[in-house]
Amino acid sequence: MTETTTGVLRSDIAAVIIGRNEGDRLVRCLQALPEGLARIIYVDSGSTDGSVAAARAAGAEVVELDMSIPFTAARARNAGLACLGAEAGVQFVQVIDGDCELQDGWLETAGAFLRDNREVAVVAGRLRERFADATVWNRLADAEWAAAAGEADAVGGVALLRHAAVRTAGYYRADLVAGEEPELCLRLRRAGWKIWRLEAEMALHDIAMTRFGQWWRRAARNGRAIAEGASLHGRGDERYRVAETRRALIWGAAVPLVALAGAILTPWALLVLMAWPAQVLRLRLRGMGWERAFFLTLGKLLEAQGVLGYRARQLIRPADTS
Repeated sequence: MTETTTGVLRSDIAAVIIGRNEGDRLVRCLQALPEGLARIIYVDSGSTDGSVAAARAAGAEVVELDMSIPFTAARARNAGLACLGAEAGVQFVQVIDGDCELQDGWLETAGAFLRDNREVAVVAGRLRERFADATVWNRLADAEWAAAAGEADAVGGVALLRHAAVRTAGYYRADLVAGEEPELCLRLRRAGWKIWRLEAEMALHDIAMTRFGQWWRRAARNGRAIAEGASLHGRGDERYRVAETRRALIWGAAVPLVALAGAILTPWALLVLMAWPAQVLRLRLRGMGWERAFFLTLGKLLEAQGVLGYRARQLIRPADTS
Protein backbone atom coordinates (compact mmCIF):
# COMPACT_ATOMS: atom_id res chain seq x y z
CA MET A 1 0.00 0.00 0.00
CA THR A 2 1.43 3.36 -0.98
CA GLU A 3 2.02 6.18 1.46
CA THR A 4 -0.57 8.33 -0.32
CA THR A 5 -3.24 5.66 -0.07
CA THR A 6 -2.43 5.09 3.59
CA GLY A 7 -2.83 8.79 4.28
CA VAL A 8 -6.25 8.79 2.64
CA LEU A 9 -7.32 5.75 4.62
CA ARG A 10 -6.35 7.38 7.92
CA SER A 11 -7.31 11.01 7.39
CA ASP A 12 -10.97 10.43 8.28
CA ILE A 13 -10.15 8.37 11.39
CA ALA A 14 -9.76 9.79 14.89
CA ALA A 15 -8.57 7.99 18.02
CA VAL A 16 -10.03 8.26 21.52
CA ILE A 17 -7.82 6.81 24.27
CA ILE A 18 -8.96 6.45 27.87
CA GLY A 19 -6.81 5.72 30.88
CA ARG A 20 -5.88 6.20 34.49
CA ASN A 21 -2.33 5.75 35.81
CA GLU A 22 -1.31 3.59 32.85
CA GLY A 23 2.32 4.68 33.02
CA ASP A 24 4.53 3.17 30.33
CA ARG A 25 1.56 1.35 28.86
CA LEU A 26 0.04 4.69 27.82
CA VAL A 27 3.34 5.78 26.28
CA ARG A 28 3.41 2.58 24.19
CA CYS A 29 -0.25 3.10 23.27
CA LEU A 30 0.45 6.60 21.96
CA GLN A 31 3.59 5.55 20.13
CA ALA A 32 1.73 2.73 18.37
CA LEU A 33 -0.80 5.08 16.78
CA PRO A 34 -0.02 5.63 13.10
CA GLU A 35 0.63 9.05 11.65
CA GLY A 36 -2.02 10.84 9.62
CA LEU A 37 -4.99 10.46 11.97
CA ALA A 38 -7.51 13.29 11.95
CA ARG A 39 -7.31 13.75 15.73
CA ILE A 40 -5.98 11.97 18.81
CA ILE A 41 -7.85 12.59 22.07
CA TYR A 42 -6.76 11.24 25.44
CA VAL A 43 -9.30 11.23 28.27
CA ASP A 44 -7.80 10.96 31.73
CA SER A 45 -9.65 9.70 34.80
CA GLY A 46 -7.70 11.32 37.61
CA SER A 47 -4.17 10.00 36.94
CA THR A 48 -1.39 10.90 39.34
CA ASP A 49 1.50 9.32 37.42
CA GLY A 50 2.21 11.89 34.74
CA SER A 51 -0.14 10.38 32.15
CA VAL A 52 -1.56 13.78 31.23
CA ALA A 53 1.88 15.25 30.58
CA ALA A 54 2.91 12.18 28.58
CA ALA A 55 -0.18 12.44 26.38
CA ARG A 56 0.38 16.13 25.73
CA ALA A 57 4.04 15.51 24.95
CA ALA A 58 2.94 12.95 22.35
CA GLY A 59 0.71 15.56 20.68
CA ALA A 60 -2.66 14.29 21.91
CA GLU A 61 -5.52 16.55 22.90
CA VAL A 62 -6.23 15.94 26.59
CA VAL A 63 -9.56 15.88 28.39
CA GLU A 64 -9.37 15.65 32.18
CA LEU A 65 -12.57 14.35 33.75
CA ASP A 66 -14.18 16.09 36.71
CA MET A 67 -13.03 14.06 39.71
CA SER A 68 -16.19 14.88 41.70
CA ILE A 69 -18.23 12.59 39.43
CA PRO A 70 -17.63 8.80 39.60
CA PHE A 71 -15.37 7.53 36.84
CA THR A 72 -16.55 4.93 34.36
CA ALA A 73 -14.98 3.79 31.10
CA ALA A 74 -18.23 4.73 29.33
CA ARG A 75 -18.12 8.26 30.71
CA ALA A 76 -14.50 8.63 29.61
CA ARG A 77 -15.17 7.39 26.08
CA ASN A 78 -18.18 9.66 25.78
CA ALA A 79 -16.08 12.65 26.80
CA GLY A 80 -13.62 11.90 24.01
CA LEU A 81 -16.35 11.30 21.43
CA ALA A 82 -18.10 14.51 22.47
CA CYS A 83 -14.95 16.44 21.57
CA LEU A 84 -15.42 15.30 17.99
CA GLY A 85 -19.06 16.38 17.92
CA ALA A 86 -20.44 16.27 14.41
CA GLU A 87 -17.07 16.99 12.82
CA ALA A 88 -17.61 16.20 9.15
CA GLY A 89 -14.06 15.08 8.46
CA VAL A 90 -14.16 12.23 10.99
CA GLN A 91 -16.09 9.21 9.75
CA PHE A 92 -14.58 6.60 12.06
CA VAL A 93 -13.26 6.61 15.62
CA GLN A 94 -10.84 4.09 17.06
CA VAL A 95 -11.62 3.72 20.75
CA ILE A 96 -8.78 2.16 22.69
CA ASP A 97 -7.76 1.77 26.30
CA GLY A 98 -4.45 3.16 27.47
CA ASP A 99 -3.18 -0.33 28.28
CA CYS A 100 -3.40 -1.41 24.62
CA GLU A 101 -1.31 -0.93 21.48
CA LEU A 102 -2.75 -0.99 17.98
CA GLN A 103 -1.13 -3.42 15.57
CA ASP A 104 0.37 -2.16 12.32
CA GLY A 105 -2.15 -2.11 9.50
CA TRP A 106 -5.23 -2.49 11.67
CA LEU A 107 -6.72 0.92 10.91
CA GLU A 108 -6.23 0.45 7.17
CA THR A 109 -7.94 -2.95 7.30
CA ALA A 110 -10.79 -1.89 9.59
CA GLY A 111 -11.33 1.44 7.84
CA ALA A 112 -11.54 -0.24 4.44
CA PHE A 113 -14.02 -2.77 5.85
CA LEU A 114 -16.34 -0.07 7.18
CA ARG A 115 -16.16 1.84 3.89
CA ASP A 116 -17.09 -1.28 1.94
CA ASN A 117 -19.79 -2.42 4.38
CA ARG A 118 -21.99 0.57 5.10
CA GLU A 119 -24.42 -1.45 7.21
CA VAL A 120 -21.70 -2.14 9.82
CA ALA A 121 -21.39 0.29 12.74
CA VAL A 122 -18.61 -1.33 14.78
CA VAL A 123 -15.70 -3.54 13.76
CA ALA A 124 -13.09 -5.21 15.95
CA GLY A 125 -10.24 -7.62 15.37
CA ARG A 126 -8.08 -10.01 17.35
CA LEU A 127 -6.98 -8.64 20.70
CA ARG A 128 -4.07 -10.46 22.34
CA GLU A 129 -2.38 -10.25 25.69
CA ARG A 130 1.07 -8.69 25.39
CA PHE A 131 2.46 -11.16 27.94
CA ALA A 132 0.07 -14.05 27.37
CA ASP A 133 2.01 -16.64 29.39
CA ALA A 134 3.15 -14.44 32.27
CA THR A 135 0.38 -15.42 34.70
CA VAL A 136 -2.74 -17.57 34.80
CA TRP A 137 -4.76 -14.35 34.67
CA ASN A 138 -3.03 -13.31 31.46
CA ARG A 139 -3.75 -16.69 29.89
CA LEU A 140 -7.41 -16.45 30.87
CA ALA A 141 -7.68 -12.96 29.40
CA ASP A 142 -5.98 -13.97 26.16
CA ALA A 143 -8.42 -16.86 25.76
CA GLU A 144 -11.32 -14.51 26.50
CA TRP A 145 -10.29 -12.20 23.65
CA ALA A 146 -10.22 -15.11 21.15
CA ALA A 147 -13.75 -14.71 19.81
CA ALA A 148 -14.78 -16.06 16.42
CA ALA A 149 -14.65 -13.81 13.37
CA GLY A 150 -17.83 -12.79 11.57
CA GLU A 151 -21.03 -10.98 12.50
CA ALA A 152 -21.28 -10.63 16.28
CA ASP A 153 -23.73 -9.46 18.90
CA ALA A 154 -21.07 -7.32 20.54
CA VAL A 155 -17.35 -6.62 20.77
CA GLY A 156 -15.18 -5.23 23.56
CA GLY A 157 -13.94 -1.78 24.41
CA VAL A 158 -11.30 -1.64 21.67
CA ALA A 159 -12.93 -1.21 18.27
CA LEU A 160 -13.34 1.05 15.26
CA LEU A 161 -16.70 2.86 15.38
CA ARG A 162 -18.72 4.48 12.62
CA HIS A 163 -18.98 7.88 14.25
CA ALA A 164 -22.37 8.94 12.84
CA ALA A 165 -23.97 5.66 13.96
CA VAL A 166 -22.77 5.78 17.55
CA ARG A 167 -23.50 9.50 17.81
CA THR A 168 -27.09 8.92 16.68
CA ALA A 169 -27.37 6.06 19.19
CA GLY A 170 -26.38 8.41 22.00
CA TYR A 171 -22.89 6.96 22.57
CA TYR A 172 -22.24 4.73 25.58
CA ARG A 173 -24.48 4.65 28.62
CA ALA A 174 -22.25 6.60 31.00
CA ASP A 175 -23.70 5.25 34.25
CA LEU A 176 -22.73 1.64 33.52
CA VAL A 177 -19.76 0.55 35.62
CA ALA A 178 -19.10 -2.30 33.18
CA GLY A 179 -20.69 -3.87 30.13
CA GLU A 180 -21.10 -0.57 28.30
CA GLU A 181 -19.79 -1.94 24.99
CA PRO A 182 -22.30 -4.80 24.51
CA GLU A 183 -25.09 -2.48 25.68
CA LEU A 184 -24.22 0.05 22.96
CA CYS A 185 -23.95 -2.76 20.41
CA LEU A 186 -27.42 -3.97 21.39
CA ARG A 187 -28.91 -0.52 20.76
CA LEU A 188 -27.09 -0.27 17.45
CA ARG A 189 -28.38 -3.67 16.34
CA ARG A 190 -31.90 -2.68 17.32
CA ALA A 191 -31.48 0.37 15.08
CA GLY A 192 -30.60 -1.90 12.14
CA TRP A 193 -26.79 -1.76 12.28
CA LYS A 194 -24.44 -4.75 12.24
CA ILE A 195 -21.47 -5.50 14.49
CA TRP A 196 -18.50 -7.37 13.01
CA ARG A 197 -15.32 -9.05 14.12
CA LEU A 198 -12.42 -9.59 11.71
CA GLU A 199 -9.63 -12.15 11.87
CA ALA A 200 -7.09 -9.35 11.49
CA GLU A 201 -4.74 -8.56 14.37
CA MET A 202 -6.07 -5.45 16.11
CA ALA A 203 -4.12 -4.72 19.29
CA LEU A 204 -1.99 -5.94 22.16
CA HIS A 205 -3.43 -5.65 25.66
CA ASP A 206 -1.49 -5.57 28.91
CA ILE A 207 -3.87 -6.63 31.66
CA ALA A 208 -1.10 -6.41 34.30
CA MET A 209 -3.03 -8.75 36.60
CA THR A 210 -0.85 -10.52 39.12
CA ARG A 211 -3.13 -11.23 42.11
CA PHE A 212 -6.17 -13.41 42.71
CA GLY A 213 -7.96 -10.44 44.25
CA GLN A 214 -7.75 -8.52 40.97
CA TRP A 215 -9.36 -11.41 39.11
CA TRP A 216 -11.99 -11.71 41.86
CA ARG A 217 -13.02 -8.05 41.50
CA ARG A 218 -13.11 -8.33 37.71
CA ALA A 219 -15.35 -11.41 37.82
CA ALA A 220 -17.69 -9.80 40.36
CA ARG A 221 -17.87 -6.67 38.22
CA ASN A 222 -18.83 -8.83 35.25
CA GLY A 223 -21.66 -10.23 37.36
CA ARG A 224 -22.90 -6.73 38.01
CA ALA A 225 -22.65 -5.94 34.30
CA ILE A 226 -24.79 -8.90 33.22
CA ALA A 227 -27.37 -8.20 35.94
CA GLU A 228 -27.59 -4.54 35.00
CA GLY A 229 -27.85 -5.40 31.32
CA ALA A 230 -30.70 -7.82 32.01
CA SER A 231 -32.44 -5.19 34.12
CA LEU A 232 -32.19 -2.60 31.36
CA HIS A 233 -33.00 -4.71 28.30
CA GLY A 234 -33.93 -8.22 29.42
CA ARG A 235 -37.60 -7.81 28.54
CA GLY A 236 -36.83 -7.29 24.86
CA ASP A 237 -36.97 -9.97 22.19
CA GLU A 238 -33.25 -10.68 22.65
CA ARG A 239 -33.73 -11.48 26.35
CA TYR A 240 -30.50 -9.56 26.75
CA ARG A 241 -28.19 -11.13 29.35
CA VAL A 242 -31.06 -12.97 31.03
CA ALA A 243 -29.52 -16.40 30.43
CA GLU A 244 -26.10 -15.25 31.66
CA THR A 245 -27.65 -13.85 34.83
CA ARG A 246 -29.59 -17.07 35.40
CA ARG A 247 -26.46 -19.22 34.98
CA ALA A 248 -24.52 -17.06 37.44
CA LEU A 249 -27.28 -17.41 40.04
CA ILE A 250 -27.69 -21.16 39.53
CA TRP A 251 -24.01 -22.08 39.66
CA GLY A 252 -22.80 -19.35 41.99
CA ALA A 253 -25.69 -19.07 44.45
CA ALA A 254 -28.26 -21.86 44.15
CA VAL A 255 -25.79 -24.77 44.16
CA PRO A 256 -23.94 -23.74 47.35
CA LEU A 257 -27.12 -22.62 49.13
CA VAL A 258 -28.94 -25.90 48.40
CA ALA A 259 -25.92 -27.87 49.58
CA LEU A 260 -25.49 -25.89 52.80
CA ALA A 261 -29.20 -25.78 53.61
CA GLY A 262 -29.57 -29.48 52.93
CA ALA A 263 -26.58 -30.27 55.13
CA ILE A 264 -28.67 -29.18 58.11
CA LEU A 265 -30.76 -32.31 57.52
CA THR A 266 -28.14 -34.65 56.13
CA PRO A 267 -24.43 -34.39 55.26
CA TRP A 268 -25.20 -36.20 52.03
CA ALA A 269 -26.61 -32.91 50.74
CA LEU A 270 -23.04 -31.66 50.38
CA LEU A 271 -22.74 -33.96 47.39
CA VAL A 272 -24.64 -31.27 45.49
CA LEU A 273 -21.33 -29.42 45.43
CA MET A 274 -20.04 -32.13 43.09
CA ALA A 275 -21.94 -30.24 40.40
CA TRP A 276 -18.96 -27.89 40.22
CA PRO A 277 -16.26 -30.45 39.35
CA ALA A 278 -18.80 -32.10 37.04
CA GLN A 279 -19.18 -28.77 35.22
CA VAL A 280 -15.41 -28.42 34.94
CA LEU A 281 -15.24 -31.90 33.42
CA ARG A 282 -18.08 -31.10 31.02
CA LEU A 283 -16.27 -28.00 29.77
CA ARG A 284 -13.05 -29.98 29.41
CA LEU A 285 -14.81 -32.64 27.35
CA ARG A 286 -16.09 -29.87 25.07
CA GLY A 287 -12.49 -28.96 24.26
CA MET A 288 -11.71 -26.29 26.83
CA GLY A 289 -8.43 -26.48 28.77
CA TRP A 290 -8.54 -27.58 32.41
CA GLU A 291 -7.30 -24.22 33.66
CA ARG A 292 -9.90 -22.15 31.88
CA ALA A 293 -12.69 -24.62 32.67
CA PHE A 294 -11.83 -24.43 36.38
CA PHE A 295 -11.74 -20.65 36.55
CA LEU A 296 -14.87 -20.19 34.45
CA THR A 297 -16.72 -22.42 36.89
CA LEU A 298 -15.22 -20.73 39.94
CA GLY A 299 -16.01 -17.36 38.41
CA LYS A 300 -19.73 -18.11 38.63
CA LEU A 301 -19.47 -17.71 42.42
CA LEU A 302 -18.06 -14.23 41.92
CA GLU A 303 -20.50 -13.33 39.16
CA ALA A 304 -23.32 -14.34 41.51
CA GLN A 305 -21.83 -11.99 44.07
CA GLY A 306 -21.98 -9.18 41.53
CA VAL A 307 -25.53 -10.06 40.48
CA LEU A 308 -26.82 -10.20 44.05
CA GLY A 309 -25.00 -7.02 44.99
CA TYR A 310 -26.60 -5.19 42.08
CA ARG A 311 -30.05 -6.49 42.91
CA ALA A 312 -29.62 -5.52 46.56
CA ARG A 313 -28.82 -1.98 45.48
CA GLN A 314 -31.89 -2.09 43.23
CA LEU A 315 -34.08 -2.85 46.23
CA ILE A 316 -32.61 0.08 48.12
CA ARG A 317 -32.70 2.50 45.18
CA PRO A 318 -34.34 1.22 41.96
CA ALA A 319 -32.29 2.13 38.89
CA ASP A 320 -33.60 4.02 35.90
CA THR A 321 -34.37 1.31 33.35
CA SER A 322 -35.67 3.58 30.64
